[in-house]
Amino acid sequence: MAPTHVLRCCQRGLAWIPVIFIALVVCWSYYAYVVELCIFVYMIFFHLSFIMFVWSYWKTIFTMPANPSKEFCLPKAEKERYEKEERPESQQEILWRAATSLPLYTRTGAGAIRYCDRCQVIKPDRCHHCSACDMCVLKMDHHCPWVNNCVGFSNYKFFILFLAYSLVYCLFIAATVLQYFIKFWTNELPDTHTHAKFHVLFLFFVAAMFCISILSLFSYHLWLVGKNRSTIEAFRAPVFRTGSDKNGFSLGFRKNIAQVFGDQKKYWLLPVFTSQGDGFTFPTRLVSADPEQATVNLQPESSKSVAEVTVSPLSESQNRLLSSEQHANNVGDPRFSHFSTDFNHSTFKIFNCLMVNANAR
Repeated sequence: MAPTHVLRCCQRGLAWIPVIFIALVVCWSYYAYVVELCIFVYMIFFHLSFIMFVWSYWKTIFTMPANPSKEFCLPKAEKERYEKEERPESQQEILWRAATSLPLYTRTGAGAIRYCDRCQVIKPDRCHHCSACDMCVLKMDHHCPWVNNCVGFSNYKFFILFLAYSLVYCLFIAATVLQYFIKFWTNELPDTHTHAKFHVLFLFFVAAMFCISILSLFSYHLWLVGKNRSTIEAFRAPVFRTGSDKNGFSLGFRKNIAQVFGDQKKYWLLPVFTSQGDGFTFPTRLVSADPEQATVNLQPESSKSVAEVTVSPLSESQNRLLSSEQHANNVGDPRFSHFSTDFNHSTFKIFNCLMVNANAR
């Protein structure tokens, strides 16, 4: 037990090496640009981009990933039954009974309830288990070693801003240092900057290198935001009750952006949390009505009366999810039964008249 604990502590310590490396590079770039080159004309914009970059990077690192709430944990009795059962079919029956009261729309590839044996929770939609963090993360995108944290629902906006401001930071440095880099190679660098030759050389190379790598990653995540997908969902499409659908959570370009950045555009460029939803339920485009969500059938509680069953109010996202189902359920509404009956009688009479006229001829 002790060696395992020590190994785990060593792994956690080593995981901070990429973060420390990035921090050292950023500190060196600040020193090389501000102290060595000391280009006063660009100082205002440089410090603005530097502050926003460090702020968003800090928020990405130290924002704890959101986890499933207690509502997604099995009750104590059901949990004991689940652990005692050896047959997967019996375990799934227990999970199905527990999941009937939860807003779940995704399944495993085999159509089963998504359950994490490690965290012992029923996974909400778009939730996945991170082996590096050893926890289930809501709307998990990926585990990023450069921030030593899971990127998910709670910090995905911060991660996007971190990529954006780091790209701006690197572009600004590369563009402003380029003239000194060219003068360095043509031996036209003034004597006042002779002591900064080393910093000019490496500052341009480092900024250009990070700029190219960040640009590709930032472009990819902008594409994911426009499609309302996570990195996991881009490689493995989410499975709904009607089958897999890579665009199952796509609501249109504008609404997809609002899912991550929120409705108020004035906060889009600030690393403050403005994402929509609670991380447990997400709006989705349902092509057809889902009868399993509208009908709740718990066999052990069949003896309960209607008065004993408490109905919890639906969240905004759940209301939008059920809008297509309610439209489909209107077909069976008693208000339409009279219209349907009259229509059938009228059609029958018209058909009889046509048959009589045909026989008379």
